[in-house]
Amino acid sequence: MASNADAPDLSDPAIRRRVKRRAVVASTVGTTIEWYDFFLYNTAAALVFGPLFFNNSESGGVLLAFSTQFVGFAARPIGAAIFGHYGDRIGRKYSLVVTLLLMGGATVLIGCLPTYATIGIWAPILLTVLRVVQGIGVGGEWGGSVLMSMEWGHRRQRGLMAAWPQAGVPIGLALGTAVVYFFSGPGFLAGGWRWPFIASIVLIGIGLFVRLTVLESPAFAALRTRGAVAKLPLVDTFKYQWRDVLKAMFVRTAEQAPFYLFTSFVLVYGTKQLKLGQSQLLLYLIIAALIGIVSVPFFGWLSDKLGRRVVYGAGVVLTGLYAFPYFLLLDTRVPGLVILGMILGLIFHDMMYGPQAALISESFGTGVRYTGAGLGYQLASVIAGGPAPLIAAAILAATGSFFWIAIYIIACAVASLIALSLMHPRPPDEDDEHSEEGAPVPVMSGETGRLGDGPVAQA
Repeated sequence: MASNADAPDLSDPAIRRRVKRRAVVASTVGTTIEWYDFFLYNTAAALVFGPLFFNNSESGGVLLAFSTQFVGFAARPIGAAIFGHYGDRIGRKYSLVVTLLLMGGATVLIGCLPTYATIGIWAPILLTVLRVVQGIGVGGEWGGSVLMSMEWGHRRQRGLMAAWPQAGVPIGLALGTAVVYFFSGPGFLAGGWRWPFIASIVLIGIGLFVRLTVLESPAFAALRTRGAVAKLPLVDTFKYQWRDVLKAMFVRTAEQAPFYLFTSFVLVYGTKQLKLGQSQLLLYLIIAALIGIVSVPFFGWLSDKLGRRVVYGAGVVLTGLYAFPYFLLLDTRVPGLVILGMILGLIFHDMMYGPQAALISESFGTGVRYTGAGLGYQLASVIAGGPAPLIAAAILAATGSFFWIAIYIIACAVASLIALSLMHPRPPDEDDEHSEEGAPVPVMSGETGRLGDGPVAQA
């Protein structure tokens, strides 16, 4: 198992670049696997969990299935707090190994669960428990993966470096949807839905091999060498930077809520309301997600050139303006316009998701960055990502129209714009990390007073 103790000489630029690439690949591959697992559940919740695990009416089954989806989101801040603590105390690498095992193990077990027809009420109970375990795993995953990549990169390339693990989201979405598409057919409800979940065991093996060979991030390694690791990162975060946690939470509402409407609820809206084919919608979603593999890193790179808030703000505004046109394009039922609507929705999302990791992470010092950034990021899952499909499904069931769903998207955009205007992430030159050349920089900005790895972090 590689460690920084037996690491090669990182003063050699060629060696450092090779180690940096390994860190980026490990972060991106692991994130892809975790989000494959998470999105697989979202797709199944929209298509099969209602009739299989909830003995209810068609609309009631969908609402209950989305409710179990929500508990996974509610568990994500718990995972962020637990693994943020150990990630800031012990290191990014080992926390990421555990989150991968948690997420993958829960996914495989979901594929083995008996249905309501076999064990009755225990079916939805066990499904909910495993969804909570999934949520804890993915809650601890995000902070570590983006920091592992970002902290290995040059400070002037943080947007791009942190965006590579973010690209694991569209890759995982495309992969999970593609597997469901492959197994969809006459036997899907009868048991075909199980194989995409069970297949996750292969991905776990790949992810573990990649992650166990990566070195700890140099920022955290330097922090540990100086004996400046925070003793209680969670306490320090809430004591000194609770406002930054709230800003990170609200800035994500325009990204989180619409994303799960564009990727999960759209399957319900398209099949139930518009009577479009399930396979047709899955194929469109795969195509739209594949574009994100390019657009997410691109917008992360663009944020290095134009600024995080500029690129992110443009994505927020465009998402709000797109709320009504999105549903109008879907309602045409014309294949070309439907797929255009789905692609544009995810591109506007990617304008936020690309620079988001660096935007949020730069609000916190290295000593509490895993905890603070992870909490802010995952709390948005409770107020935006998790409730969004549930709210949209309830609105659709009550009104039969998309009007108030579009208003909901606009309200999320307004909330994000307000939070973005209040965010002031530290410039890279004021950060408490070592530069790529190894030169130390100030541990704490005197102007911001943010917690880093100086005396406050040691208190």
